[in-house]
Amino acid sequence: MRNKDLGGAQGTDLGIPSFFNLNRKTMEHSVNEIQISYREKLSTLKSLSITNSKDVGALLFNNWDADTIGLHETFMILLLNRSNKVKGIYPLSHGGITGTLVDMRILFAIILKTLSVGIILAHNHPSGQLKASEQDRQLTKKIQQAAQLFDITVLDHIILAPDGRYYSFADNGLM
Repeated sequence: MRNKDLGGAQGTDLGIPSFFNLNRKTMEHSVNEIQISYREKLSTLKSLSITNSKDVGALLFNNWDADTIGLHETFMILLLNRSNKVKGIYPLSHGGITGTLVDMRILFAIILKTLSVGIILAHNHPSGQLKASEQDRQLTKKIQQAAQLFDITVLDHIILAPDGRYYSFADNGLM
């Protein structure tokens, strides 16, 4: 039964004009707009070109939070262009004393969003132990396999100690 007291607007049985139903249908087909952006504060062309693990270790240590490097693990990625020039360093996760989690989706979202073609993985060992654990090796392998799908090169995985020493997977034949 239609409500005839709506001044010519056709309504539902509840007396609600049909334009409310139309609006609901429109909303069912609406989606969020996605915007992706990347802004450089410093020109990548003027940045440091990575050529060895010693330079990487020093760069990472100088950009690590000195107040927390000995307290908890942090996982970072060094983002590179085709000429191995540094686009930036991104802190991906902060963990506990003996470990931190790496979400592969967030890792690759950052890499793809910045249009990076090369990366260097890095995390610290607050204990100062410069030995790659089995979990470190497995994670590196998993990231390398996923990176191949996107033609992204994983150049190294650096483990930093609080005193600035480092361990390079590449220098030790693990890459």
